[in-house]
Amino acid sequence: MSQKDIYIEKLNVQLKEWSASIDALKAKADKATADLKIGYQKQLEDLKARHVAARAKVADLKAAGDDAWDRVKAAVETGWAEIKAAFDKAKAGS
Repeated sequence: MSQKDIYIEKLNVQLKEWSASIDALKAKADKATADLKIGYQKQLEDLKARHVAARAKVADLKAAGDDAWDRVKAAVETGWAEIKAAFDKAKAGS
């Protein structure tokens, strides 16, 4: 398995964890009072959008040729850190 494949697999594991976090937040929102549901819904929308963006970044990495892989990886890592921070913040607040 190449370094690229290992890296992509690591990102896919993180995507699965984030998907589980979204599901957990949705379950919490379903049980919340009406006032709290509004906040949860906004947070869920943001996290779902970020999750889609993260999946797109993984697709970019998969599509990158060996010559462009390092450049694409650097761009992905920058965006990935922002997405991770949003998920960590949501997890800490729930």
